[in-house]
Amino acid sequence: MALSHEPDIFVHLLSERKEFFLSSEKITPEPAMEATEKELLPGGLDITNPYKLCYSTDYAFYYVQGGISKQLDSMKVTLVVERKDNSQKSRNKLDLYEDKQVEKVSREVSEKLLLDKSLLEADLYRLTDLLDEYREKDIKPGGDNGAVTGVYPLTLQERTIAEDFLKAPDLMDRLNDQLGQTGIVGEETNRLFLLLIAISYKMPETLHALIQGSSGSGKTRLLKQISDCIPQEKVTKLTRVSDKVLYNYPEHYFVNRLLCLEDIDGLSEEAEFAFRELQSNGELNSATSIKLDNGQITSGQKTVKGPIASLACTTRGEIYEDNMSRVFLLAVDESGNQTSRIIGYQNDKASGQIDNKKEQDTKRFIQNLIRSLEVYQVINPYASKLQLPPDAHKIRRLNDLF
Repeated sequence: MALSHEPDIFVHLLSERKEFFLSSEKITPEPAMEATEKELLPGGLDITNPYKLCYSTDYAFYYVQGGISKQLDSMKVTLVVERKDNSQKSRNKLDLYEDKQVEKVSREVSEKLLLDKSLLEADLYRLTDLLDEYREKDIKPGGDNGAVTGVYPLTLQERTIAEDFLKAPDLMDRLNDQLGQTGIVGEETNRLFLLLIAISYKMPETLHALIQGSSGSGKTRLLKQISDCIPQEKVTKLTRVSDKVLYNYPEHYFVNRLLCLEDIDGLSEEAEFAFRELQSNGELNSATSIKLDNGQITSGQKTVKGPIASLACTTRGEIYEDNMSRVFLLAVDESGNQTSRIIGYQNDKASGQIDNKKEQDTKRFIQNLIRSLEVYQVINPYASKLQLPPDAHKIRRLNDLF
């Protein structure tokens, strides 16, 4: 049956209506937010946004969309030329190192935007020089193209607070309490052990952990919570890894980095082999084909260096025999008491009783603790007094880890 309203209801609604446009008086707009301070290089190249480099002249803007390639033998760009007086644009892909392409694009832009071809061509050559200077400055001598070198500088106050915390007694107990304040419920032993394994990314000899648990047990969340406590400029988290992807990273990308795999069960045999090699040898070497400048194809070698620390999750840890002597295998707590604690935390968070900001602040505090740590050689005077059982599985590799 269709629903309807009595006519009196509509009369009442009309009589109670509100007027939105009460006056023709001009409304003064609020002051615009202050623009982000531009970062200009000598010569006028605006590098405020590295993925949208900008160069301007009296009559046009030149935008390099997506940044520039790190390969020094070319300058392939996506170029947007915008006329200043009417905002008309021309978009082109070209290699600025190719004079014929520069000449052709200058001619086409000139015809479309009605600008002088010779001036456009001169601007593009000037832009090429500026991009060259920017790229050479951005790439450190002997460095690796594409390597992540981000550094988070601690303020004097942050460093002082971190050092005071680290020097006080009962460090491990206090650090474990901090982990609890990040939202990691229970898992008191596992969470501290996993954090220490993750921190080993800073060391020449790193550690690795495989977190085992049934589906829905919280193993992936535990991995994520621990990795969130590590300085994010040193963490790579991957959900899926294809066969060859680890071989294709820049040479120094993984040096002293934490690699987190959310589900190692989904790895192919090839990807799993590459992951194990990074764990054990700290280096991947693969033969590859290289195209020379003259077009000839020749063989070459691609190297990806570590060392890495790693955290990974699995529902079937016992089947990875080759991994067992490389990693510490930890089982998540699937007891009824732990389930009750997790449900209680989830309910408290949903009802607003958990301070999300405090959890994030605690994670940042732990990150600063780790940033302030320095690397020293570790001497264990008891190493010769500790012996594994002679029948331990793959004892040669296991003893080194032990």
